[in-house]
Amino acid sequence: MYDIRPLDPKVWRGYLLDFTYTSDFYYDVNLVGDINGFRVTFEKKPFEQTFINRNVTNDRLFQPYWDDIIAYGVVENGTLIGVAETCVESWSNRLRMTEMWVDAAHRRMGLGQSLMDAVKERAVREKRRAVILETQSCNAGAIAFYLSQGFTLIGFDACCYTNTDLARREVRMEMGYFPGKAQGQS
Repeated sequence: MYDIRPLDPKVWRGYLLDFTYTSDFYYDVNLVGDINGFRVTFEKKPFEQTFINRNVTNDRLFQPYWDDIIAYGVVENGTLIGVAETCVESWSNRLRMTEMWVDAAHRRMGLGQSLMDAVKERAVREKRRAVILETQSCNAGAIAFYLSQGFTLIGFDACCYTNTDLARREVRMEMGYFPGKAQGQS
């Protein structure tokens, strides 16, 4: 349905992605730890009012600190409408998805699925042991999409963005997909 192609870094380097989104739910992260061990839960809860992320960050394509970047995208009439950017973590033989973005007007039409398929195909072709990505506990829509694609929680960082990420309900979540492994297997 969509013509997914690798984007030319000479054309798209530095392109700023608009990651504005809303969410009615978040994953409440509860950390309990003592000398006997640690317990962590992620419980989906409703926001009291719709959360709006207007944080315009430096999410730009083809950043110089990533290695072996391939960004798969769809361009219509010269406008980027969706992209999944990947880079290689050679030391761990993983493929990191550094960016996943679909223009708001083109969401829920299968474009995200097509982009994710391209990422998974790269992982298989290059014999990577995992595809990993970062999202936030307040981005329930993205989490639901990643779960539907076979990703699972593999880690988190409770102070990645600020020292108050837990209170702000914006905890960095790391999710992973393991090519060739059936869902639910360890």
